[in-house]
Amino acid sequence: MLILFGFSRRPRVLATRPGTCPFCGVSGPQRLIEEAGKFSLFFIPIFTTSRRYYSECLHCGRHNEISRQQKDALLRA
Repeated sequence: MLILFGFSRRPRVLATRPGTCPFCGVSGPQRLIEEAGKFSLFFIPIFTTSRRYYSECLHCGRHNEISRQQKDALLRA
């Protein structure tokens, strides 16, 4: 019997906000991204294994990992 299972990570853009990149120092749009790890069985996502949040600079493309509390504060502001 063959059982197909696996893990995947899917990024999802939550918002695009103005900000200053900590890496390149450019003030401009920053994407707020949620990346969720999912366990799949027969290509059907069963449950989420992990979540991480980060902001992405649209100028240099680098990521800055943030906490869930920081993500919530940025979405409220």
